[in-house]
Amino acid sequence: MKLDFNEIEKTVINKFKGGEKDFNAHISFDGMNKILHGTLEVGASIGLHKHETNSEIIYIISGDARCIYDDTVEFLKPGQCHYCPKGHTHSLINNSDSENLVFFAVISEQ
Repeated sequence: MKLDFNEIEKTVINKFKGGEKDFNAHISFDGMNKILHGTLEVGASIGLHKHETNSEIIYIISGDARCIYDDTVEFLKPGQCHYCPKGHTHSLINNSDSENLVFFAVISEQ
């Protein structure tokens, strides 16, 4: 199935999961899985949260990310991927002073 994120309406969520500023995303959801193209502007983040029933894969397209994963901190650049398995916690933070963080994510129910 082809997904064209340019044709999917943008969703804006303020302070998503307790984060800072707006999380902008074009989200496809089939009832079990979310596939999204997301943007966090400078100073924005997705708050720390636990994946109780699903896992998430985040692929960085552009910008610099800081990810808190359980008790560790990871720094991600374009072309790198973060994986949060079911039962673990993570957050995603735009780690740049001047550039949006753009990423692709898949959240799969298990």
